Amino acid sequence: MGLPARRAQNYAHEFSGGQRQRVMIAMALACDPTFLVADEPTTALDVMVQAQVLALLKRLQEELGLAMLFITHDLAVLVEVCDRIAVMYAGEIIEEGPAQPTFDHPAHPYTKALAAAFPTIGDRRFRLAPSGLGGDPPDPADIPSGCPFHPRCPEAFHECPTHHPDLYPAGEDRKAACLLVPRAATHEAASS
Repeated sequence: MGLPARRAQNYAHEFSGGQRQRVMIAMALACDPTFLVADEPTTALDVMVQAQVLALLKRLQEELGLAMLFITHDLAVLVEVCDRIAVMYAGEIIEEGPAQPTFDHPAHPYTKALAAAFPTIGDRRFRLAPSGLGGDPPDPADIPSGCPFHPRCPEAFHECPTHHPDLYPAGEDRKAACLLVPRAATHEAASS
């Protein structure tokens, strides 16, 4: 994992955040898995260390033929390491598709909010008008009726609180669970 063997005797508090992540990756790979679940592996790491950890994961994935499920809120990180993205909200997949198109042109309002949450370095517009998402995530024991995102959705309209959307086609090899997806209206009309 890029750490000297002599560091094996060190305590956890003697490692940096990036070094601790490398140790966790080594522990996860010790049993020679074919599938790795990486849950927020770059959270709280600075940009340079994050890039190193991502490069390490990509290299290991290629060298070991490793399938990987990468869990994070940072869509920009997902684009770097994933072929496909599935965005979840309130325990449900609300958008899925190839990584780059899903990030560049999100179809679901929640995916749009996630993509907009991370500033582009040097972009004065973000600094002057930071984006955000109002409200709180729903209580898992009390998911709202209709679309679970509607109480926080800036694009919600009269049908959202009463209609739970399916995953509708939202472009080439993409789907989104939103009534605003252009093909949703056509699909609903055909179902009626």
